[in-house]
Amino acid sequence: MPPSGALAFPKLKLELLEESSPSEPGFLRLIRRKYRLHYPDGTASDPFLYDTVDRKAIDAVVIVAHFLDDSGARRVFLRSAFRPAIMSRDPAHSPLPHESADGALWELPAGLIEVSERSPEGAARAAQRELHEELGFDVPLTTLRTLGPSMFPVPGFIAERQFFFEVSVDPRARREPPLDGSALERFGVVVDLSLAEALDLCRSGALEDSKTELALRRLEERYR
Repeated sequence: MPPSGALAFPKLKLELLEESSPSEPGFLRLIRRKYRLHYPDGTASDPFLYDTVDRKAIDAVVIVAHFLDDSGARRVFLRSAFRPAIMSRDPAHSPLPHESADGALWELPAGLIEVSERSPEGAARAAQRELHEELGFDVPLTTLRTLGPSMFPVPGFIAERQFFFEVSVDPRARREPPLDGSALERFGVVVDLSLAEALDLCRSGALEDSKTELALRRLEERYR
């Protein structure tokens, strides 16, 4: 396991082959609507356009797998995630004078809730599946516990709702994760570190994924 604060992200290189706007919707669908707002005083806004993004599987699960080590410290599993959208940020447009956005994020395992899983039990099955695919743990469905209420992470442009789960695991039972076939998941790295160390990385800005920080803080509150 890499030491805290020096997580070794896999060496990946992203090559741009083509940039275009597809005529047919793909994984995401851009929706442009015209609205008018009516106010309590009887007035109304001018008509305005508002763009949102939709997808077939709109909601997602986030899972914290954790265990107690020999010293009694709670440890959590993170996975490297390569995000092209982050890498494509233009530092010249950032309020941070020395921003470094290379697409490398450390995250908790997460994934989409499929259309057939649109129920509380289905969300738990999605969490069970993602835990297996991304970390290599096979756990009974009954061991997964909800971790607080669901949340809207980016309501300004997508109606995705994230559902949070936690599960206690035996680190010796972890196997090589089978992944889901995505090119971005290949050569991903799984690490475990103490919950305290992970939260320190959040405070320092070394761990920048918001859903991961939220779930870790909820876990800390639960087991405080």
